[in-house]
Amino acid sequence: MLPRTAVSRRTALGLLASGGSLLAIDTREPAPKFKAKTIDGESFNNDSIAGKAVLIQFWATWCPYCKQDQPAVDAMVDEFQSKGLIVLAVDVGESKKKVKQFLEKLPRSCKIVLTEDTNLAAWYAAKVYPYYVMIDVRGKVAGEHKGVAGEGGLRRLIRKAGLDSE
Repeated sequence: MLPRTAVSRRTALGLLASGGSLLAIDTREPAPKFKAKTIDGESFNNDSIAGKAVLIQFWATWCPYCKQDQPAVDAMVDEFQSKGLIVLAVDVGESKKKVKQFLEKLPRSCKIVLTEDTNLAAWYAAKVYPYYVMIDVRGKVAGEHKGVAGEGGLRRLIRKAGLDSE
């Protein structure tokens, strides 16, 4: 009798040889049903983002790592917005007044959402900041990244969602 892994590999090779494709299996989970309203009053939900890629960043004004990633996030907005990327930056647990004061000093290119104006924070329960979630154009979770991503990490997430810089 062959070990289980040998049988699995043999089965997979047989499927590939017979024209089946293991790579075509979609294992991505659908994004949870969400709603979000920006501090400027713009509303988003699963229906309104259909066909677009969405990068969600959980952040806080006190977070030095979030500040470190801010230029990279803004660069992704500038580069990919015309290709259908929406960036929702969800500030976790701070008042609208505090966030607006922060944005007066350090403006952002992305759309700012407060925890109280979305259910995204409840779905993803971010404990580390920044925390990124990428939703692809089919409305499925394409990837996540905890901590500083930098431009390279954000580009990897965006590529997973099917967007490219070319």
